[in-house]
Amino acid sequence: MSLGFKIPEQGSLDLLSLGAMVHRLDPGIIPFRKATQFAVHVSGGEFNVAANLADAFGQRTGIATAMVSYPIGDLIAERVRGMGVRPFYKRFEHDGTRGPNIATVYSDQGLGVRAPVVFYNRSNEAAALLKPGDFDWKAIFAEGVRWFHSGGIFASLSETTAELVIEAMKAARAAGVICSFDLNYREKLWKTVGGMERAHKVLGAIVDNVDVLVGNEEDLQKGLGFAGPEVAASSKLDTGAFLSMIEHVIARHPSIKIVATTLREVHSTNRHSWSAVAWVNGKAVYAPTSELHVHDRVGGGDGFASGFIYGLLSGETAEEAIKLGWAHGALMTTFPGDTTMATVDQVRAFASGGSARIQR
Repeated sequence: MSLGFKIPEQGSLDLLSLGAMVHRLDPGIIPFRKATQFAVHVSGGEFNVAANLADAFGQRTGIATAMVSYPIGDLIAERVRGMGVRPFYKRFEHDGTRGPNIATVYSDQGLGVRAPVVFYNRSNEAAALLKPGDFDWKAIFAEGVRWFHSGGIFASLSETTAELVIEAMKAARAAGVICSFDLNYREKLWKTVGGMERAHKVLGAIVDNVDVLVGNEEDLQKGLGFAGPEVAASSKLDTGAFLSMIEHVIARHPSIKIVATTLREVHSTNRHSWSAVAWVNGKAVYAPTSELHVHDRVGGGDGFASGFIYGLLSGETAEEAIKLGWAHGALMTTFPGDTTMATVDQVRAFASGGSARIQR
């Protein structure tokens, strides 16, 4: 099956992401209003993809992002190094009291019938200050980059972050680099900067430059403004609602050759049915359905995206790539934190029909 584009065969980086770094405070199953301690996870939707590709799949990846010179910045930078991701930093100095800051995400895990709760402190966030001209894209892409990735969370932070994504994508496309974008529509973020109406305008302009789009039917409706069925009207595992919208997406944004999404039916916080589907240059490909016992659901979508991109970068068929994304996303829900602890062998084994039998 033709993908509709050609991925560069070589480069100094297999993938470069552009996005915001965050640190997530996680009290586990304890609600924040009763928390006395928490774990710190270094994250960011765009970083997670680069980190997963480097750590689990052995790819050469980078992250273009804001870095702040203070102890939290040091913590972030250590984890970027630890995951094997090459940093391209725009540096900011912290004034000792007000910032600029690395954003904080607060997210408990929930349990059973109690859903996880996520809220943010993105006040005076350094990443929101990023703007066109902050990175020398021509020099970066001249080194050789095979794939460029960004997402809707970063685009929502300010007018200039959206402009920066477009600047980077235009430079990437001029250099023959494949561009992907995860819509990652977050209502809490967009409602503070103009809501759904602004999201449609901003994300639409970005997606005009995209080869591979990641997002479900809710992302397509709320993020891009496409008409579609009620999101809650049918099973979350039904691919019909998603695939019925693709023709309209491609008509408006003809550069797109692949649209992919996870499918998740949440029975309780810790029991999910999990699958995935992709429209690849005119043909639908499907992942199996698995019943998951979920430890921490945060990062599962980024796990899918990174596994799927790995399959395409590795020259796998679209049918195999969707299974690799599905398998890695499933494994991600078994780990604490937002970035992978899986190995490529574990991912490939699960994608090939492996089980949870003990490995001796």
